[in-house]
Amino acid sequence: MKMFLQMVTLVITLFSFEQGLRAGVLEDVMKGKAIVIDLTYPLNEKNAYWPVGPYTPFKYEVIANLKKDKVFSGKYSTPEHLGTHIDAPNHFEEGLPSVDQIPFEQLIGHAVIIDVTDKVERDADYILSPSDILLWEKDNGQIPEGAIVLLNTGWSKRWHDYDGYKNFDKESSMHFPGYSKESANFLVTKKNIKGVGIDTLSGDCGTSADFIVHHTINAARKFILENVANLDKLPPKGATLIIAPIKIEGGSGGQCRIWAILPELPPTKYPK
Repeated sequence: MKMFLQMVTLVITLFSFEQGLRAGVLEDVMKGKAIVIDLTYPLNEKNAYWPVGPYTPFKYEVIANLKKDKVFSGKYSTPEHLGTHIDAPNHFEEGLPSVDQIPFEQLIGHAVIIDVTDKVERDADYILSPSDILLWEKDNGQIPEGAIVLLNTGWSKRWHDYDGYKNFDKESSMHFPGYSKESANFLVTKKNIKGVGIDTLSGDCGTSADFIVHHTINAARKFILENVANLDKLPPKGATLIIAPIKIEGGSGGQCRIWAILPELPPTKYPK
């Protein structure tokens, strides 16, 4: 009986959220009464990609043009984990859902933006701690269940400088911020989030050798968003996130379009 009541509560919660999304947020977007911020970098040959192993840059080639063929068309090739993209649960854990198996309701949620830019300026290897999360909650209230947590590290300012974005040292070790094992575990076990995101190459910090954050998040059947743009334009809370990944059958991830939708408020209501 207890389990039945829990299931009923979950269904009502999901139904209410989906109804609110359809009748509220999306209605405001259609009427021009919402602010829509694109958190996606355009795909091109300058996009950052994982610089270790057999990964290659994005490539685009025109195969038909209007002057000659009366139609414009092209073809492209890319690793799954290039540019703004999603890591599906099967990226680091065998037998878990691939990118095409992530349900829509998992790809929408309340955005929680944790800003650690000041700490990253002092330490490029900074990793998010549970105390950072608790400090966010002290200022903003509890992280809602089913939220999508995005870490704003300020690393996006290096996006157009691939060498600076990778930040290799003389020993061929990369240096950029990320989540810690403890913060990832806290989010999936205590907050029941849908996924996490970051404005760097990886959810793990650059010096990571075991990718423990990936293992922790993916093992919990959650996703990771990487190379997310424009996080500095979002307030700590109040945005609704919509993620639209490419549907590669059996894929470990892929490029995705990410939108943050905010209610239309006076500029003074949002932090600078």
